Amino acid sequence: MRKTILAILAVLLLLVSVFVAKKIAVAGKRPVQEFQKIIKKAYVQNVENKSIQVNINATGTLVAKNSIDLFSEVQGILKLSKKEYREGVKYRKDETILAIESDEFVANLRAQKSGFINSLAAIMPDLKLDFPEEFQKWQSYLNKLEVNRPTPALPKVVSDKEKFFLTGRSIQTNYYNLKNLETRYQKFKIKAPYDGVLTQALVNQGTLVRTGQRLGVFMDDTVFELVVNLKETDLYFLKEGSEVKISNISNTKNWQGEVNRINAVVNSETQTVKVYITVIGEGLKEGMFLNASLQTKEINNAIKLPRALLVENNKVYIVENEFLKLKKISPVHFTEKEVVIQGLQDEAKVLLRTLPGAFDGIQVQSVNENDTTK
Repeated sequence: MRKTILAILAVLLLLVSVFVAKKIAVAGKRPVQEFQKIIKKAYVQNVENKSIQVNINATGTLVAKNSIDLFSEVQGILKLSKKEYREGVKYRKDETILAIESDEFVANLRAQKSGFINSLAAIMPDLKLDFPEEFQKWQSYLNKLEVNRPTPALPKVVSDKEKFFLTGRSIQTNYYNLKNLETRYQKFKIKAPYDGVLTQALVNQGTLVRTGQRLGVFMDDTVFELVVNLKETDLYFLKEGSEVKISNISNTKNWQGEVNRINAVVNSETQTVKVYITVIGEGLKEGMFLNASLQTKEINNAIKLPRALLVENNKVYIVENEFLKLKKISPVHFTEKEVVIQGLQDEAKVLLRTLPGAFDGIQVQSVNENDTTK
């Protein structure tokens, strides 16, 4: 009886063990996870190549096109004149800007001219005897000479004999010494080479002016040049004579300008070139900061894209059959935020927004920029 009970208990224990083992086995199995493939949305636009007008924007400083530094070539006291020698005073062409006291020099000049007249008068009897056919022209020349007037040019010498005669009596030497003094006398007055304004005055009337001393700055206040620095790559679109729209920093005033000249040297540090734009108009002052919008030639068969879409500076992503494809293009012109490119076919779907994790061959769901319902 005891053996029978033990046998039954053993069978029951075995059955319980098998049941428990199956439960544990079933509980230890992990459910199979199903992964759903994620396809990113790619916002695109259909390429429509067209002609694009390139505008180059730049900021520069306005300078006077005609401006000169005034220096003294003689020494003396700065004389008082009708107009004060002050900054902002305007002068007409050929009007005296300043004059230096020259009484002593004028006295010496007159003495030299009197000596020249006397030396010429002294040879007249010999001229009449030795060169009777030339006497009349020298007599007429002598009659023209006046102490208070500029010395006229010497009569033309027709023979070597006459030339040697005059040279031996120092007529020509005295004449050129006199002309040198007359030329130097002109330097005691500085006249305006054109209508303009005195922008800097470094001396006061009544003070001593020394030879070589800088006296001030005189400029034409009607014609200016706007100097801008442009990238070397932008010069392809520019030429002399190109029209330029000019405005002040606050965009409250506008002027019309024209590219006058382009420097031939590229700045090695900034890779820019100076471009000079002629500007004429009211309200312009030297030293103003102005904006320039240069209208250049059109770029044919091109589109504009955000610069952030460029890959390696010469590639962009397009979508073909719902897959990204890296396409090589030709960037033609860069602005701060955009780039003008060539090389894409019409109706091609070009990526319009940056796509994180994008690479060549990834599957995407294209969404046209004008269709946000997809």
